[in-house]
Amino acid sequence: MGSKAPAVREEPSLHRVARRATPRRYLMCPPAHFKVTYSINPWMDPAKPVDVPLAVAQWEELRDRYRSLGHTVEELRPHPDLPDMVYAANGATVVDGRVLGASFVHPERKPEAAAHLEWFRANGFTEVHEPTHINEGEGDFAVTSGYVLAGRGFRASPLSHGEAQEVFGRPVIGLDLVDPRYYHLDTALAVLDDTTDDVMYYPAAFSPGSQAVLRRLFPDALIAEEPDAVALGLNAVSDGLHVLLPQEAVGLFAPLRERGYEPIGMDLGELLKGGGSVKCCTQELRPA
Repeated sequence: MGSKAPAVREEPSLHRVARRATPRRYLMCPPAHFKVTYSINPWMDPAKPVDVPLAVAQWEELRDRYRSLGHTVEELRPHPDLPDMVYAANGATVVDGRVLGASFVHPERKPEAAAHLEWFRANGFTEVHEPTHINEGEGDFAVTSGYVLAGRGFRASPLSHGEAQEVFGRPVIGLDLVDPRYYHLDTALAVLDDTTDDVMYYPAAFSPGSQAVLRRLFPDALIAEEPDAVALGLNAVSDGLHVLLPQEAVGLFAPLRERGYEPIGMDLGELLKGGGSVKCCTQELRPA
């Protein structure tokens, strides 16, 4: 009788992780005055008209989907002279109830910062910090369980990273963006689970050194392919279970399901004309 082969110990796999949604609170701004009359990123083309009623309908579908999933959505009043206010994620970053306001690099968006700070002060936030250095909110700050990931290269000043570390009291990890299509961190990386530090990202958007940092920090990350990155599939929002992302990022749906997530495709085609999608429209208000 031949000897019995030794049992092979199976390693735990990501798709066996039991995912759980946690209620979130978001800040959004309706695109009532959305238009593309200037170009401050490679996605913006003033020659392409914007269908504002369609943009509003797409935005409302996103807002209503959040609410149907049990999340709270606060609304910031849009201003007729600020067409990019719909990209509410850029207006501030909130971690543990502490608010670091934004400071925009382009003059077209600079007045948005004051509108956000006014909202926070009027809505019970007591630790509201006006920035000294250029940062564009959650466009370039992503929050995990232990770190704040911080993009730089096109918008945020590297000096804003130290400022964020002082405000939030968390280590800030700088990541260099090198492809102008991915001008903000939230176009190249998404946090899927901020309790287990599960992320997805597109490596080619980052410098070689930053790619090495990401591999070290997140060895099991979901790696996106170029077609899904170009569809802004990484401009996504996750509550730990449901992942809302552009419906065109079809290559991400199966890998997300394998990890135990429930991907939900959203059509924000009109808002993509301004260079943003799900995440750009959604600022998370993380409680103390």
